[in-house]
Amino acid sequence: MASLNVYSVLVVLFLTCGATMATKENDQIIKENNCETKMGMPCVLEAFKSIFETGSISNKCCCELVGLGKFCHSALVKRTLENPLFKHLSPAKIIAKSIQTWNNCLALIDSPSLSA
Repeated sequence: MASLNVYSVLVVLFLTCGATMATKENDQIIKENNCETKMGMPCVLEAFKSIFETGSISNKCCCELVGLGKFCHSALVKRTLENPLFKHLSPAKIIAKSIQTWNNCLALIDSPSLSA
C-alpha cells in the first residue's frame, strides 16, 4: 500500500514539475510528426470521448488511432490536459484512460478476427 502512495506522489510531482517542459516538448512532437493531420475529425471526437468523457471507440477509429502512433497519441493527450478547460480533470486518471484506450485499440488491431 505504501508503494502505491509513493508511486502516486511521483506521478503528481512529474506532472506538476515538468509541466513547462512538457508543453514545449509535446508541441514539438505534435508539430514534427504532423500529429494533428493523421486522424479524421469523427475519429478524433470518438477517441476524445473515450478518454476524457465516457464512451467507446469504434474499430475504424481504433485503426486511425494506432495509425496515429503512440508518440502522437501521448503528446496530444498531455497537451489537452494542459488546457485550462480541463483543469478539473485528474491527470492521472486521464493518462490511465488514455493508456487503456491505446492498449485496447492495439489489441483489437492485432486481433486475427479483425484482419480476416
